[in-house]
Amino acid sequence: MRFDGKAVIVTGGALGIGQATCQILAERGASVAIFDLDEHAGIETCKGIAKGNGKAIFEKVNVSDFVAVEAATKKAASVFGRIDSLVVSAGIQRYGTATSTTYEQWDEVLGVNLRGAWNAAKAVIPHLLTSGGGTIVNVSSVQALASQQNVLAYTVSKHGLLGLTRSIAMDYAKQNIRANAVCPGTVDTPMLEWAASLDPNPESVYEACRQMHPIGRIATPREIAEVVAFLAHESSSFVTGAVWTVDGGLLTQIGGAPRTN
Repeated sequence: MRFDGKAVIVTGGALGIGQATCQILAERGASVAIFDLDEHAGIETCKGIAKGNGKAIFEKVNVSDFVAVEAATKKAASVFGRIDSLVVSAGIQRYGTATSTTYEQWDEVLGVNLRGAWNAAKAVIPHLLTSGGGTIVNVSSVQALASQQNVLAYTVSKHGLLGLTRSIAMDYAKQNIRANAVCPGTVDTPMLEWAASLDPNPESVYEACRQMHPIGRIATPREIAEVVAFLAHESSSFVTGAVWTVDGGLLTQIGGAPRTN
């Protein structure tokens, strides 16, 4: 799957799944615009891509701020001459229930994970239309399809992201814009490292994550990014409004141990 002559914006592209996506797209010929708050990681990712003879630019962007997203999008379009795809990978995790989650946490998580995705789509879609169509891939989570305890705001944001994806797919299908969502299971990212660090025994968190996936391990960011790249590519030209689970079988299994006699 080559992306020669294509320009792609990746929010949250400095680390984790977003970074792996930027690397794959650049390796396959795309020009990549990385939107992220982490300036150091974003610049380092650009340097790594340049060493591989790829093309990437970095813009420090708070995705919850539409004005900032729109300005960065216009700059990317000016630099590359066009925008063909958007990948939304910016996301944050916070913990809490319906009663313990604060208004600040709710606004922070929904602002990045859901409003941020909408902001990106709102800013990028006009450029996709100018290019004659394009693709949007939203990185959601298995927690868009199920949930765990104590993750209210995150789960709500990821469920909402599926609605956003499907709405865009329906509204712009006739204009050759496809929108799809990817729902990863546990992935070895800085977000997982942060979550594990909250436990007195971080390794126990990793081991629990490995055990809950039937495949027996957690994913690498690149494994998720390969699916993102497919959905961003013309190879998936008849796929829109779809939700792709990339979870090592996590959502397939039923909890508990059945009797065998």
